[in-house]
Order: sequence, then C-alpha cells, then structure tokens
Amino acid sequence: MSTALLSSTYFGPIQWYQKLHRYDRVMLEQCDSFIKQTYRNRCVIATTQGLQALTIPIDRSPIAESDVSGGATTRISNHGKWRTEHWNALCSAYGDSPFFDYYVDDLRPFFELHWEYLYDFNLAITLKMCELLDIRPHIETTSTFVPPSATSDSAEQHITQLTTPEGPADDFRDAIRPKHPLPDPSFEPRPYYQVYQQKHGFLPNLSILDLLFNMGNESIFYL
Repeated sequence: MSTALLSSTYFGPIQWYQKLHRYDRVMLEQCDSFIKQTYRNRCVIATTQGLQALTIPIDRSPIAESDVSGGATTRISNHGKWRTEHWNALCSAYGDSPFFDYYVDDLRPFFELHWEYLYDFNLAITLKMCELLDIRPHIETTSTFVPPSATSDSAEQHITQLTTPEGPADDFRDAIRPKHPLPDPSFEPRPYYQVYQQKHGFLPNLSILDLLFNMGNESIFYL
C-alpha cells in the first residue's frame, strides 16, 4: 500500500490533490508546529493582474499548556475581513470561468462560517473538494510527529520515504510548498484551459480551485 504524508492545506495546489488522488492512503500531519509561508494557511490563484496569494491570518495569542498538541491547535484569527476579501477575490478572478457558478453554493459557506482551528477548517475544505472532484482518498491523521529527513546540502534535498508509526510513507510535507519546492518527478503540470491564459500564459500548480472552476467535472482526469 502506497502512503503519502502531507501537511494540511487551504485549498491546496493541484500537486497536493494529485497525491491525495493517486496514493492508496494519505496521512495528514496534525502534530507539527505551524510554519509560516506554506500552503497550510494560503492558496495561490490567478487574477487579471497575475498570481495572487490568499492568506488566512493566524491567532498568535498564547494557548493553554493542555491545548498544545501541534498544528491541530493553530487558531484562525477573526480580526479583519479576510473571509470577505478572499471570497471577493475569488468572485473577481473566476466569476467568468466556465464552472464558477456551478460550484459557488458549495464553496460560499467556507467564507461565511467561523472556524476556530485551522486544521479542522482545512480538513472540511479537503473533504468538500474531494466530493466536488469525485475522488475518494483514504485519509487518516498522524498520531505523532516524525521529523523530516534532510541532507546537509539543501540542493540535494529530495522527497524521502519515512518510517512512521502508521508505516512507511513518502514525505511531501515540506516538498509541496509555495517557494522552492523540492523536485517531484511524479508531478509534471500539463496545460489546461485558464481564464487568463492569453494574457499571462499557462500558470502551473495553482490552487485546486483554479482547476475546478476552469475544468469542472473533467478535473479528475487531469489529476
């Protein structure tokens, strides 16, 4: 049985959902510490101006010692109007895409309801996206944190297989990231229709929302 070890994501990139679809089992990390500038609290979309990152603000206030159990206790900040801003950005960017209107009612609630924990919010999003994409991954959560394997030379880093309490797993936690991702021979982004392709050219590995809004029920064949 092939197993992938993934960090949770906020409307993660296509590469992340490819692993979700192709592996026999996926372990979602819930025991790590929160790391800035990752897909845990951001997604990247295409707009008329180019790429735009949508970032969920994190509550930095101290938590009770009894609550400390890793990334699953990272709280979403309710300050500001990030939900409205993110939703308006999606409407502006994808309002004219072929399938936006088809999925709008399924996705709008994520920008109206208040979730306390980022991990729970991301998991709910993941399950909804699997439903809309018509993929049926076997998802489990980690029970303990296993540090990533890393070479002394960052240029030689690559995706490795770890031995976890749940068995061997290909570790993509720090490989699938917005900046300087590790080489992944199993993922080669192929062009598909994008609203702004004539203006910007094809933009690879955007949020899964980009694929869904542009390709609809054909997204599963791309994955």
